[in-house]
Amino acid sequence: QVQLVESGGGLVQAGGSLRLSCAASGRTFSRYAIGWFRQAPGKERELVAAINWSGVSTYYVDFVKGRFTISRDDAKNTADLQMNSLKPEDTAEYYCAATQSGVLLTSLGQYNYWGQGTRVTVSS
Repeated sequence: QVQLVESGGGLVQAGGSLRLSCAASGRTFSRYAIGWFRQAPGKERELVAAINWSGVSTYYVDFVKGRFTISRDDAKNTADLQMNSLKPEDTAEYYCAATQSGVLLTSLGQYNYWGQGTRVTVSS
């Protein structure tokens, strides 16, 4: 089992950057694939980026490609989301999630563990 805690959210102007971090407890973090999701007010939670257990494979939804980068550091039990060129439409609660399968997955329902979220607000 793994517990996840997000940090790094905040208020930033359009065009700015933020780095979100997901800290995980548990000795088997390196076996999990990680996903970053977001949920804007009134909208469904959606996948933003994902990374497999080894870090070799990554996935990004089209609207963040070239702007966001997902990474992991298994020595630190962390998975980060670097967000550049932020836009007001990136405003949302951001969540990290883990799946025991280790394989990069894109469906919300396939993730077993979730953090509490961190809020990102991008002003225009």
